Amino acid sequence: MTAPRSAVRRRFPDLGWAWPAGDLDLLIRAVAARDEDAAFAAARSWLSQHDIDVVGFREHRLLAALSERFGRRLAEFPAQPRLAGLQRMLWTRSRLAMREAEPVLAALTASGIPVMLMKGAARVAVEAGAERSRISHDIDLLVPPGSMDAAFECLVTDGWEPATGVSMHFLRGRLGAVRALNFLRGDYGDVDLHQAAFHPVHASAEDDAALWQRAVPAVFAGIAVSVPSTADRLALSIAHGSLDAHAHSDWLVDCDAAVRRTDLDWAAFLSVVEERGLAVPAAVALSYLVSVIGSPVPADVLEPLVARARGRSFADRLSVLLQARPRAEGERVLALARGLAKLRRMRAGPKARSPLPDDLLRGRAIGGATSPAPERPARFRADLPAGPDHPGRCRIRLVLDCTLPATRRRIEFELRSPAGHIARLRYRKLDRREGPRRLVFEGVVTLPEAGPLTLEARPARYLRRGAAPQDLALYGAVPFSIAESSLSA
Repeated sequence: MTAPRSAVRRRFPDLGWAWPAGDLDLLIRAVAARDEDAAFAAARSWLSQHDIDVVGFREHRLLAALSERFGRRLAEFPAQPRLAGLQRMLWTRSRLAMREAEPVLAALTASGIPVMLMKGAARVAVEAGAERSRISHDIDLLVPPGSMDAAFECLVTDGWEPATGVSMHFLRGRLGAVRALNFLRGDYGDVDLHQAAFHPVHASAEDDAALWQRAVPAVFAGIAVSVPSTADRLALSIAHGSLDAHAHSDWLVDCDAAVRRTDLDWAAFLSVVEERGLAVPAAVALSYLVSVIGSPVPADVLEPLVARARGRSFADRLSVLLQARPRAEGERVLALARGLAKLRRMRAGPKARSPLPDDLLRGRAIGGATSPAPERPARFRADLPAGPDHPGRCRIRLVLDCTLPATRRRIEFELRSPAGHIARLRYRKLDRREGPRRLVFEGVVTLPEAGPLTLEARPARYLRRGAAPQDLALYGAVPFSIAESSLSA
C-alpha cells in the first residue's frame, strides 16, 4: 500500500521538519492525542523524565491542560500535588487578569465600540471547560480600525499604561499606523488592543471585513462580545502560533480544539488560508495534528493544502519552517537563520497605514559630566524656555546631566508641547560604568505651536508596583537636570 500524496516527512526540507520534536512533542501528545491510552503513556513518559519545578512557562501552559485532562489519574506520580498546585496558580493568575480587564471591556461595549475577543480569551468564551486548561494571562481585544482612537481613550481613562514605557502623548499621533498596542495596569492587568487581527505579512483588507461578518456572539465575564468563527479561530491560531512557535507552545492544542468542533466550516477556513497566504503554516499544523495527534482533518482538505504548500517557493517555505519550528538547545545556526527569517517576514508585510514621522534624536556622552548642581536638582520632568515665536521646524540642542546605573540599557526622554508629542530622545548606554554622565542631544524638530516645552524622562518599559531594584536599574526612568538648552529657527 502506497502512502497518500499528503504524507509528510520530518526530514528537511519537508513540512514535518517544523513539527514539535522530543520532549515538547511528547507533552503535546499527552495533552491532545485522541487515543486516551497513548496520551496517558506520553504523560507518564514526560513526568518520569522531568522536574516541573525547573521547566519554563512554555511547558507550564501545557502542564495546566495535562492536569485538567487526567486529574486524579496522575496520583501515581510524585509530582501530582505540585502539578495540581501549578494549575491552580496559573488559573488564578488568569482569573486575576480577566478581572482586571472587565471594567475596560464593559466600558468599551457601553461606548458602542464593537469588541471581538481573540486567542485564549476567545476560546474561553466559547468553551466553558477551557478556562482551567487554557492559560491566558493577557486579554486580546480586536476593534475596527475606525474605533481605535475611542478604544485607546477608554483604556487611558481606565488607568492602563503602554507596556513599552512611552507616553500617551507619543501614541496618540500614531494610532493609525500600529497593528496592536499592549497595555498593563496594576499587578495583573494585561490587555492587547488590536485593530488588525493578523500580522502585516498576512494582511487582507477584504478578509478583515469578512472576519467581522463571520463573527459569532459570546459572553465573557458576563459581558456580551463577539468572537471569531471557528474557521477564523483556527486560522488565527495558525497565523500567530507559527510565527513564534517556541513561545506559543499550546497553539497546536488550540488548533486541535477548533478542528474537533462540529461548527468548523472547512470551506471558509480554506478561503481564509488562500486570502491570507497561510498555506505553508496551515499545512505544517494540520499535517502534525493528523499524523501525530489523530485530529479529524478531512483528507480533501489536507491533501490539496499540503500540495499547495509544497508548491510555494523554497524561500517562502523555509521562512515559515524556521519560525514554526520550536526552538531547541544547541541550534545556534538555526537561531540565526530564524532571526533572518523573521526580518524577511517583517519586511515582506505591507507598509503601515500611515507613515511614522522620524522624531528620534540620538544622544551622545561628552566629558565634563558632574552630579546635578544644587541649583539644578535632578528631576523626572522639566520645562524648557520657549522656542521660536512661530511653529515649524527648528534646531534644538539639549545638554543633560544624569546619574546612570551600572548596567547596559536605553535611556529615554520625550519632548512635548501643550499640543502634544514632539520628539523622543534616546541614549544607548553600552558600558556598565555607574555614575554621573553628561548627555547631548542635537537635531531638528517640528514645533506644532509656539510656547513652552516640557522634557520628561521615560522608563524603557512599564514597571509594575514593587519592581525589583535590578529591574529599576534596567528599565526605570532616569532623573536629569538641564545643563544647557537652545532652540533656533
